[in-house]
Amino acid sequence: MVSTEKTVLEPSPVVSIPIVFSPRRLRLVLIVLVVTLSALGLAAEIAYALFDRRDPWGLFEFASLSWEENLPTWVASSLLLVCAGLLWAIGRRAQELGGPRSRHWFAMSAIFTYVSLDETAQLHENLGYLLSTGKGILYYDWVIPATGILLVLGMIFGTFLFQLPIHTRSRFILAAVLYVGGALFMELPLGYWVSEHGSSNLGYGLIDWIEETLELTGVAVFLYALTLELFTPFGLSITMEQGKAIHTG
Repeated sequence: MVSTEKTVLEPSPVVSIPIVFSPRRLRLVLIVLVVTLSALGLAAEIAYALFDRRDPWGLFEFASLSWEENLPTWVASSLLLVCAGLLWAIGRRAQELGGPRSRHWFAMSAIFTYVSLDETAQLHENLGYLLSTGKGILYYDWVIPATGILLVLGMIFGTFLFQLPIHTRSRFILAAVLYVGGALFMELPLGYWVSEHGSSNLGYGLIDWIEETLELTGVAVFLYALTLELFTPFGLSITMEQGKAIHTG
């Protein structure tokens, strides 16, 4: 005997299911992340010096902010890439709304994608001695063309920046000051120290630790600012339709 009973999926009313996400929690996560990485990096530098520049447990290679291709490098590159994605999403929204500034968001997304790649590949450090400036604060002479590039970018994005809401603008400026202060201007005392004392000492590690901590903090502030720009400050929610099966004869 063949049953003629059928099953029909009848949609139930649309319900809103909140996602466990809020800018406050993101801010806490970012603070904990930066403080943890910075503390581990400082401990690695001090332990490396105390053990006469030996790394018996691999802590220095794993956690040092002055070392490359390790945990802090991966985290910094990932945060920069997330910023690039958020910038792209904001640009798409501005484009859909017919905003005149969408191209600026897309341009910044491309810039941060490159910076994320540079964080891992260290492209700028391979250009560090092209100008042959010698010793002193310009030991890492890549800062000279980098300063010029920053001035050009400042002129390009200056008007765009001051058209943003005041809270967004303030966070962007703070993030830029922290990141550029670490990535660019801390290279001056670091270069002076290397030219006078070399890089195989605790002094170099501590200056580089300050530099990288400033960079991480700047990226974290910028990511937080972008999140507030893209999402509502009260959190994010989605709607889903749920259905139930009804048997009919």
